Amino acid sequence: MDASPPPIESDDFYRTLVENASEGMLTIDAESEIVYANPAVEDILGYAPDELIGSSKMKVIPERLQPVHMAALASYVETGDRNIDWNGIELPAEHKEGHEVPTLISLREHEYDGEQYFTGIIRDITERKRQEERLRDQKDRLDEFADILAHDIRNPLSVAIGYADIAREEHDLPELESIAESLSRIDDLVDDVLALSKEGRSIGETEPVDVEEVVRESWRNVETGAATLVIDSTLGTVEADASRFRELLENLFRNAADHGGSDVTVRVGRTAEGGALYVSDDGPGIPEDVRMEVFEYGYSTSEDGTGYGLSIVARIAEGHGWDVSVIGSEEGGARFEIAF
Repeated sequence: MDASPPPIESDDFYRTLVENASEGMLTIDAESEIVYANPAVEDILGYAPDELIGSSKMKVIPERLQPVHMAALASYVETGDRNIDWNGIELPAEHKEGHEVPTLISLREHEYDGEQYFTGIIRDITERKRQEERLRDQKDRLDEFADILAHDIRNPLSVAIGYADIAREEHDLPELESIAESLSRIDDLVDDVLALSKEGRSIGETEPVDVEEVVRESWRNVETGAATLVIDSTLGTVEADASRFRELLENLFRNAADHGGSDVTVRVGRTAEGGALYVSDDGPGIPEDVRMEVFEYGYSTSEDGTGYGLSIVARIAEGHGWDVSVIGSEEGGARFEIAF
C-alpha cells in the first residue's frame, strides 16, 4: 500500500516557502522593474518588499555599476547570450543606508502570462568575505615569517657549510661527511618550507627516483641510535619529488625510532604485488582504533612529540597522488604502506 502523501499544489504553500526563505528573492521584468521581493530582502538590503516593488532594480545597484547592469540585461533580452554565470556570481548590492553589501546572486529566467521575468536569489556573503580577508592577512604574515625565518636560518647555515667544507679538505673523517650531508638536507628543507608557504604546493617537479638510494639517505639523516635498517626486497624506482620523498621517509623513520625504542628494527620493502612500499617496525605498534587519527595534525602519543610527523607524511603522499595507511606489522609493531 502506497502511504506517500499526495502532491501539494497549493499556491499558498509555495508562497509560504518563498516568503520564509533565508535567501533574498527579487523578480524583475524585461524593463528591470521589480515586481516581487520576499521578506528576506529586508534583512540583507534594508528595504521592505513594498519599498522595492514598482521600482527599478537600479535602486539596489551601486551607481558605478548601473550602466553595466543595464547593458547586460538589454543585451541578454535582445540576443539570449549570457555574459555572466547565472548559477552564482559575486556582485555588490547597495543597502538602503548607502553602504555596499557583498552578495552571491543566482539568476533564473521564467515566463508568466506571456511576459519575460528574471528572479535573483540573493545571499549575503559578508562574513565569508571577512573570513577570506582574514585568511589573506594570515597568509601575508606567514609569507613574511617564512622569509625572515629562511633568511635567519640561511645565514648561519651558510657559515656552517663553509667551515664544514674547509674541515673536509683538511681531514678525511666520515663524521665530517655526515655533517655536510645534514647541512645540505637542512638547506633543502628550507627550500621546501618556502615553496609550501608561498606557493601552497606540497610537492615540486617530479622525476624517476631510485627508492633504495632515497631510503638509505633518509636513514642517515635521522638520529636513530642503535636502530637497525633492513631492506627486504628490491625497491625499484618511483616518480617523485626526491626532496619531499626523503622528508616522508625521514618522518616515518623518526616515528619508529621515537616510539619503538633505541634498538628497534625497521624493515623497508615492496608488497608482494609490487604496488606499495612498506615501512614496518617491531615496536609497540599503533592501536587499531586510532590508526586514522595518527595522520591528523597535532596527534601524538608522546609527551615530547609535536604531532606533525605523520601528518606531514600524509600531506606529502597526498601531494603525489599516493595513498598512505597503517596496519599492524608481522613483528607486532606498526606497518605503514604507501601505494604509488
